[in-house]
Amino acid sequence: MGINISRQTDLAGNVYLQKFVGRTHIHHDDSEFWRALLNYNINIPETSQDQLNLDSRLESLCQSFISNNLKTGNFGSLIVVFLEKVAELLSLSDQESNLHIWQTFNALFIIRTVIKYIIETGSEFQLLQHFEAIPNEELLKAEEANLTAVTAENVVIGTEANGNDEAAAAINTAVMVDGSKFETFIDAIVNLIVVIPVKEFTYHLHLESVNCLITLLSVHLFTQQTAEKLIIFRTIYKCQHANVLMSALLHFVARLVEVPPTMFGNSSTGSFVFGIAESLLSIFSFRKQQDILKISGATGVELSLQFRQHFPLANQSLLLILILTNHCTSKGNAYRASLFGCADSKESPKEGSNTFQIDFSAVYETLCRVVTIDQATLLLYLLLHRNERFYKFVMTQPDLEKLVTPILQTLYNAPDSTSHHIYMSLIVLLILSEDDGFNKNVHNIILKNVTWYTERTISEISLGGLLILVVIRTIQYNMLKMRDKYLHTNCLAALANMSGQFRNLHPYVAQRLISLFETLARKHTRLDAQLKEPVNSAVFVNVSTTPEDMMQDLTVLEEVLRMVLEILNSCLSNQLVYCPNLVYTLLYKRSVFEGFRSHHAFQDIIQNIDMVVGFFSSRLQRVQEQRGELGVNEVFEVISKGASQWSSDRLRKFADLKFKYVEEDAPEEFFIPYVWTLVCKYGCVHFSSESIKGVTAEISC
Repeated sequence: MGINISRQTDLAGNVYLQKFVGRTHIHHDDSEFWRALLNYNINIPETSQDQLNLDSRLESLCQSFISNNLKTGNFGSLIVVFLEKVAELLSLSDQESNLHIWQTFNALFIIRTVIKYIIETGSEFQLLQHFEAIPNEELLKAEEANLTAVTAENVVIGTEANGNDEAAAAINTAVMVDGSKFETFIDAIVNLIVVIPVKEFTYHLHLESVNCLITLLSVHLFTQQTAEKLIIFRTIYKCQHANVLMSALLHFVARLVEVPPTMFGNSSTGSFVFGIAESLLSIFSFRKQQDILKISGATGVELSLQFRQHFPLANQSLLLILILTNHCTSKGNAYRASLFGCADSKESPKEGSNTFQIDFSAVYETLCRVVTIDQATLLLYLLLHRNERFYKFVMTQPDLEKLVTPILQTLYNAPDSTSHHIYMSLIVLLILSEDDGFNKNVHNIILKNVTWYTERTISEISLGGLLILVVIRTIQYNMLKMRDKYLHTNCLAALANMSGQFRNLHPYVAQRLISLFETLARKHTRLDAQLKEPVNSAVFVNVSTTPEDMMQDLTVLEEVLRMVLEILNSCLSNQLVYCPNLVYTLLYKRSVFEGFRSHHAFQDIIQNIDMVVGFFSSRLQRVQEQRGELGVNEVFEVISKGASQWSSDRLRKFADLKFKYVEEDAPEEFFIPYVWTLVCKYGCVHFSSESIKGVTAEISC
């Protein structure tokens, strides 16, 4: 503290902090004290362990603060000092403001630390009491004379103070909560975020402002009350700043500004008018530039870590967007409406038709880079599902592989991801597949040497073919491991939407489509046998599986098999001439349909497949009788000629396969715990998991 280097081990004995949390009131006009307190540097906690270490060092100071602040009002004085510095910053030039940036950051860091401690150990009402507390002269004199033993805890829970009723009444009067100072504080935080431009020496002030809002909103984690009933949420969701705040946060994400190598600039540019010695500048080094890794090429956990370390403002802003848009959805959430109504800045604005404008290209490029991160996938889902302008923009992009391929990579590495992330990745694909243009374009985009797909070396494949392969693999993984009906329904729905546009399928893709049916058919046969002879069946394996469970599994299997057949039929009905490899595979694997021709659930649609197989089989047989044994190239020649003469009119007509994603009722039951899990797992602010309660009790920090 002061102008000296501060270490966490020194905190408990620091004279300025001791005075701040002590029994003496410090007026907000005591410039000498506040200058001494706020001219400090401390390493910002970046990990859970860092936060735990800091919390343990501050424990005694925070306890003293809780005991004394309702009488001294020192927290209120600090808030006033912070508000004054914010007002000054908004009127100062860059060169003049560097010292103010530093001191404002330090004040806000202390404020956030106090807020976090009270939220985790106390209540929302207690926090607001400390915000609004003003010094009580009579009580301070009584404290000095040791005439009362009133504690802050007595005040919060409303118990009667010991030995001095008048003093207790004085305390209760002193800490009446009207919320005015808290509202002014929120306005100041928003102004820091939206008004001050992001530059090297302001970066950490913006980051701290975003972190402070996240910390305030984390009150939801530590209470069983709904967000709509919490004063903090009601204050933040008054929404007079919804558009400008959401715009600023999304810009922070889109710009993807890397954390600067120093926290507040360097002396060579005149950053510190305060005049700190050159040798002390190293204190402010946040990270050496040469040690920063680029995020290109990283995926999954590795990318999440790099994103948080090297782009913390983008990471935290993304998380704050998710918090703001997923809470309080039933009563007109203006943040949600703002995100869903934003438009591309390259378009001409239409009066009243959009909330704010942003460069969609920048948003798209950033999402392409980080879409394998859980929280980025969720933001992409929100934009595609709810923002029609952004959805149409994405559909026009010529480089869709930049967005789709990383999503497929996430699905391919499903065991490394959470079930929620897999769900959202699949739903994104389903939403994309609702567009016929997308379904057509993905087969025109050719990928070379997809190294992460290791099941088979494929030198060249269309994006559409790769999508089919990965989704089929996800279905098989789900059927064998997860047995989640909802998941495979989304997989099949995406394939079904695409099936009418399947073109130029790679031979391996065609094989995997038929193999999917073959694998599921074998499982169906085994289950059917177990149900008919559950005791004597040699294939009966799991003695704990009841006949009811097996019947349920059989029903699900039949639904999946039916969908696979419908997908094959849709392709043959619409694109047979463009899918010779699929026809070839059907001819080669015709026997896999043998046991289902008479099954009531499949016979109608298998008739179409049989008609196609029969048509090409007869042509092959005639040619073979003329030429003898045919090679692969000759077989494809026959298929190609036959396809040109084939008419799909001879097939039985089925309804077009069109599935549309519809969000389930009460989506907040899924999204709110999910969002806070992401905040705790991937955020820069680390919360005490031991105190978490309510609907988010399963969250692990």
